[in-house]
Order: sequence, then structure tokens, then C-alpha cells
Amino acid sequence: MSTATAPRLTADERREEILRAAVTHFGRTGLHGTSTETIAQEAGVSQPYLFRLFGTKKALFIEAVRWGFEVTATAFREAGEAAVDRHDAFRRIGIAYGSVITDRRYLGIQLQAYAATDDEDIRQVVEEGFGNLVKAIVHYTDPTPEQLAAFLGRGMLMNVAGSLGLLEATEGWASMVRRACIEDVPY
Repeated sequence: MSTATAPRLTADERREEILRAAVTHFGRTGLHGTSTETIAQEAGVSQPYLFRLFGTKKALFIEAVRWGFEVTATAFREAGEAAVDRHDAFRRIGIAYGSVITDRRYLGIQLQAYAATDDEDIRQVVEEGFGNLVKAIVHYTDPTPEQLAAFLGRGMLMNVAGSLGLLEATEGWASMVRRACIEDVPY
């Protein structure tokens, strides 16, 4: 009889598994509503090992927030690089953002990050992450201040629509909100 054993993972691979579980759980229940025991169990590690890799629950939350902003920034850069002009960049970045936030993990961790900015350490990470997104938008679109404000406002509307599950709506007022988010970009 043969007993197969799962391959041992490196600390970096375990760290990634923990981070994926953390993003999911923190995105649902936030920093204070999430148990590190739940995250550890999902990642298949002990809670002490989780703390050995990340130090504190807040440090793990901060890493999850950074991860979410980096995924979004990467999507923005890829969309911007593929654009043929600044107007196409607006369109592509908007579409990319819509694609990113249809995965509830990204949207959830972003919304929870904004909600946790009363903590100075978290606020600094969120400010840096949001700033990097704005810099990418500006780099690829060269917007006027009004265009930037309108584009960012549309992104915040997308957050609300995404949290309510409206980005796939095809009827009624929900469809109007969806269209306002992802169609007829006036830039």
C-alpha cells in the first residue's frame, strides 16, 4: 500500500496561501471581525505559524490590503500599456477595474481597507495604494482635473454597484447604474 504525501511548501508558498485566505476573510468581515484562527485553518497552518510569518493580525491585514491594491495597479498598467491613445486608456482602465472587482475578494479587501483607515498605519498603506492607482491613471490618460475627478467618481460608483451585485444587471434602475459605470465613457 502506498501512501502519498503532499509536497512540503516553502515558507514563501505558505505565506501566499495564508495571504489568499486572509484576503478572502478580511474582505468579508474586516480586520476586527476576522479570526486569525479561521485564516490559519483555511491555509492549513497553525495560528502560531501564521504569527511567525506575519507578526500580528494587523500586519497580515496590511499585507492583504497591499495585495489588493497591487492587483488593481497591475490591471491598470496592463490596460494602459495596451491603449492606443489617452481616450482608449480611460476605457481600458475602466474595463480592467470592472473585471478586477467582479472578484469579490478584491472589492471586499478594498472596501474593508477604506473602512479601517482610522488606524494610522492602515491609512498610510491605503493612501499609498490609492495614490499609486491615481498615478497610473494620470500616466496613461493625462486627464484634466475634471476628467480625473469624474473617472475616480465612476470608480467609486463601481465599488457600490459591485458590492450590490449590479455590474451584471440588465434591467431597470440597476441596469442604468451598470451602464453609468462601464458604458458611455465621455472622456
